[in-house]
Amino acid sequence: MSLRRDILLLGGPTASGKTALALHAARRLDAEIINADSLQVYDGLRVLSARPGPDETGGVTHHLFGAIDPGERCSVGRWTRLAVDLIEDIRGRGRRIVLAGGTGLYFKALLEGLAPAPAIPAEIQDAVDALYAAGGVPALRAEAERLDPAGAARVEAGDRQRLMRLIVVARASGQQLSQLQADTRPMIDPATALGVAILPDRAALYARIEARFDAMMADGALDEARALAARGLAPDLPAMKAVGLAPLLDHLAGHITREAAIETAKRDSRRYAKRQFTWFSNQHPDWARITSLDPQAACAELDALLNAHFESLQP
Repeated sequence: MSLRRDILLLGGPTASGKTALALHAARRLDAEIINADSLQVYDGLRVLSARPGPDETGGVTHHLFGAIDPGERCSVGRWTRLAVDLIEDIRGRGRRIVLAGGTGLYFKALLEGLAPAPAIPAEIQDAVDALYAAGGVPALRAEAERLDPAGAARVEAGDRQRLMRLIVVARASGQQLSQLQADTRPMIDPATALGVAILPDRAALYARIEARFDAMMADGALDEARALAARGLAPDLPAMKAVGLAPLLDHLAGHITREAAIETAKRDSRRYAKRQFTWFSNQHPDWARITSLDPQAACAELDALLNAHFESLQP
């Protein structure tokens, strides 16, 4: 007997319309929405992360939006544990689930599993930091290729963080991260989920990104940045790397003009969208596609997919 499909995975770049489509899908599926965006998970970033506000939830239950203090770290592992617990709870109440967001690694962890993460002693991390300081990315790549050649072969040029991860895991555990990843199992059965990627025309998406950032500024993005600056949080915290935040903080510190901050934030947002677009195109080639940015047309595309893949839909 085949498993009942009860999960919709809805991913795509920033400003592609995920919030509205997730709400539309949740109503038709009688579902609850779980956030799959690594920035929307943090409190204090409602505007800059484009987190749905009270008027955008439409009476549908939303989970993991603004749920974690920006002074904390929400790793992929932490998010996955929270999401899996929520999926089990929602299923236990006889409802479906919509997972919506732009963090492709979250979806990948659910569908393919997450390698067990060994504890990294401070002295090992310090040694790898020193290796980078002395020799840059080439030194990291040489060491990663020595310790985990299969893993290093999959790391793109210049990806310092992933190279460092290969090295610290190998040094701390004596095992290759690539092998640990190969031995992992999915956290949800892929047969129970439908993956849908929103991949519209890039030029149109970039225009929407720029217009949305202007709206963010009008909605209090600068005040949000000011409140985060007042907390004096460590700059390497994930929340402090929110797209658009750094130039606003530079402006508040008097380093650049307001206009320059806005232009830099728009540029960074376009670049972020490009990376997301590439991820969903390359990592999930088997997912269904929605290509329209027009709300009605996009909903029609989504309806066709829901009608084809889910049973007993709401009108």
